[in-house]
Parts: sequence; structure tokens; C-alpha cells
Amino acid sequence: RNMKHTIFTGMATALVTPMASDGSIDYEGFGRFIEFQIENGINALVVMGTTGENATIEYTEQKEIIRFVVEKVAGRVPVIAGTGTNNTEHVISNTKAACEVGADAVLVVTPYYNKATQKGLIAHFTAIADASTVPVILYNVPGRTGCNLLPKTAAKLAEHPNIVAIKEATGNMAQMVELRTLCGDKLDIYSGEDALTVPMMAMGAKGTISVLSNVVPKESVAMTDACKAGDFETAAKLQCKLLPLINALFSEVNPIPAKAAAAAMGFGADVLRLPLTSMEDHTKAVLFEEMRKLGLDV
Repeated sequence: RNMKHTIFTGMATALVTPMASDGSIDYEGFGRFIEFQIENGINALVVMGTTGENATIEYTEQKEIIRFVVEKVAGRVPVIAGTGTNNTEHVISNTKAACEVGADAVLVVTPYYNKATQKGLIAHFTAIADASTVPVILYNVPGRTGCNLLPKTAAKLAEHPNIVAIKEATGNMAQMVELRTLCGDKLDIYSGEDALTVPMMAMGAKGTISVLSNVVPKESVAMTDACKAGDFETAAKLQCKLLPLINALFSEVNPIPAKAAAAAMGFGADVLRLPLTSMEDHTKAVLFEEMRKLGLDV
């Protein structure tokens, strides 16, 4: 079954997972956070991405979290589930679970630590796409994985009827241009870098899978709306205006700052599961100052 369609355009939030002070999932806070996102016009939601602390949330717990988000969203926006690990069999299990509970698409990162050759990446993603009943978004983030999915490999994978998009987080615009050249209309491209939303959309990206929009969804959507309208002058001004907050959100390893920001906004406690630890005071002071400049009461 050919699943080639655009999953979303504009801004998708890579949701933080609100937790209670003991590290358990704060479903009440999570529910309010989802409503806050949708009320502010977000175009899609990503659950169990890197920002959602997927590395330290167990398989059974992940499935329940995805189910919760799907039920809470109730079809208002697409729900994309992060199912990637560095073990292909695990990814297939995770993907089947996400399909079972109603995710609209899955986001699958390249294998980290053990990595893979380009041939291995083709085998990995093909096995997952074959097993999925929803569209697959490839995720390339070499800074975290030590593995770069090359544009020519993405172009080969784009021939699979279930592989519809790529989240490109190399930070390398030349690679993005090559992706667009080789993949054309066969593969939607999303920015995985908040600081490059506007330049990537100017080059034909469909939008961004964002950390920033956890904190300022309305402003983030305004930026991608301007891009969608072809008003790159307005979009560029917003990109520059939001850059200090983006920098603060990446001043420590993501999602440490995003979790501190969400907690300050009343969504869960400022708690992460080890090995991640709460934000340092000096970086947190800068983050909160940038949030205040954009009108947030923290």
C-alpha cells in the first residue's frame, strides 16, 4: 500500500514528556500541555522523540504514552511517534506498537553507537518500512548518532512506498540542497534544527520538527506560516527574534532546557531520568530571561 502523502506542513512539536518529582509520567500535566500546543495552532505533535526522553522510557511505558497522546489529540493534528533505536528488531516491535495504538506516522532515527554502513541503513529502514502500517519519517542527526544518512541513500530509500519524509538535522545546508536535488518530490524534508527553519523552508522543506515550539508554539507557527505564504522577510525577522531562545534551549543537552522551560510554565516537574540531570542555575537564568523577553511569565 502506497502511503506517499505529506504528513504535515509547518511546525511540529517534539514534545517533552512531563514527569512528576519521582520521575513517573505526569499524565495530567501532559494532557494540559497537549491542549496548550493545539490551542496555539501547532500543525503536528511528535511523541517519544529525543525531546521526550525516549532513551530512558521503557518499551511498555512508551506504548502507553503514545496511546495517551493519540487519544488526547483525537485526530485534531497528526501524531508522529518516535520508534527508533539501534536494534532493528526492537524498532520493528516499537513501530508495530505505535501503529496498534493509532499513531499517524513513525519517526525513525539512524542507528546510534553501533552505527551502520549506507548499505546497512538501507536494510534497516527497509525492514522497518516493510513492517509499518503507517508512513515512516527517516531521522538523520549525526551529532547524536555518529552516523550520517547520505542524500544518495535517502534517495534510494525514497523509492519505498512507506518512506515519505526525512527529518534532516545535520545542520549542513549544502546537504539539504543535495537532498532536495536528489529526492525532488519523492521525499518530504523537515528541518530538525530550529535555527534553520526559515533557510530550510526557503529550500523547499515542508516544516520543522521542533524543540522551540514546546515553549513558544504560537510564535513558532507564525514563522512557518510566513514561510508557507512565501513571506520570507517576515519569517526571517521571526527566525532572528527567536534565535536567543533557541540558543538557550540548546545551551545544555536537549531536552534538559526544554524540560526546565515546560516545568516553569506549569507542565510537570523539572525532573529528568538519569543520565540526564536538571539544568544548571546559570544556564537556567539565561533561558528564563529569554522566555520573559518573549512575554512568558516565568
